[in-house]
Amino acid sequence: MKKIKKYAPMIVFLLFIFSMGFAFLLLPKKAYSPSEKRYLASFPKLSVETFLSGEFGKDFEKYLSDHMTGRQFFVGLNAYANLAQGLNGVSGKYLSGDGYIINEPLNPIDNRLDENTEIIKNFALSIDVPVTMTIVPSTGYIMNDKLPLNHLPYEDEKYFESFENSFKESNVNFVNLLNPFKEYTKNGDQLYYKTDHHWTSLGAFRAYQLICNSMAITPTPEEQFSVETYQDFYGTTYSGSAYWFNPADDIQLWVNPDNTEENITVEITEGQKTTESHSLFYKEHLTEEDKYPVFLDGNQPFVRITNTNAPDGTLIVVKDSFAHCLVPFLADNYKNIVMVDMRYYKGSVSELIESENADQVLITYGIDNLATDTDLLWLK
Repeated sequence: MKKIKKYAPMIVFLLFIFSMGFAFLLLPKKAYSPSEKRYLASFPKLSVETFLSGEFGKDFEKYLSDHMTGRQFFVGLNAYANLAQGLNGVSGKYLSGDGYIINEPLNPIDNRLDENTEIIKNFALSIDVPVTMTIVPSTGYIMNDKLPLNHLPYEDEKYFESFENSFKESNVNFVNLLNPFKEYTKNGDQLYYKTDHHWTSLGAFRAYQLICNSMAITPTPEEQFSVETYQDFYGTTYSGSAYWFNPADDIQLWVNPDNTEENITVEITEGQKTTESHSLFYKEHLTEEDKYPVFLDGNQPFVRITNTNAPDGTLIVVKDSFAHCLVPFLADNYKNIVMVDMRYYKGSVSELIESENADQVLITYGIDNLATDTDLLWLK
């Protein structure tokens, strides 16, 4: 009996290791992790070349890590263990007040804000169509009262002052959301999701009002919309943080009853394939783990929205994913909207403007995306 007690820890450890190994071998492997919102590593290709170079070993280690039995539990355990040690933000995410999970501020030195600002300025100078630019402030700056006591500084104020000064030089109509968003938040508006880096539909609507005012067009009144609320939305900051006990968000669709399948057409083109819908919302995604593509079917290279009830006019939108819940509001103001995502669209935007006989160009980016984007190099 004494010998059994002596070796009990080792026996338990070996049983754990062998059971984990057998489970790894026997259980099916998933290609996608819904909680982390990413594709998991596939089994690496084995060849003499990959084996000798060490590439197989590195890729196999990633494969083992991604498919470890109980991975979600252990990833979450590690996140909360770090939190207990005071390492909030160790995964680039701050667990903040009122259920917010907020991205750390962007790197103040190693970013592309200046380069991308210059690209946009030169583009605006190269075309004859008015350009409006809006940049979405970081959640951490706007919601700074929710941040933990120990956090890195958010320097949005400095960046936005630089944007204003730079865009004046090229006559870009810069819609500065910084101070208005601060005021809206003080008044109780929830402009950002708690588990995602995007703005909410209310945040997008507030920006829509400001954009319309700056472009001398009339926004659709708030009371015109019917708000549909759907529960259990977990976004990107949730999936990247592994704070699995954080409560879910609600996701809202602001639906203008005047926009029906009779007057709305959405065409999405990817390569040689074009699909057509007659709704601004792709509600089939609301039953999926990732619900955000309910807005215009998520990231797409080329999207055309036609509203036969809207005033004549064509708007070209150069954007990241923040535009997905913004553009459905703008569909009330333009008969034709063309959206391009420079991550996937490599055509000439200036030629597109000419061929579409565009009246306006709107460029919309979140500040974090603008700071890291290398695809704006294609903007010409």
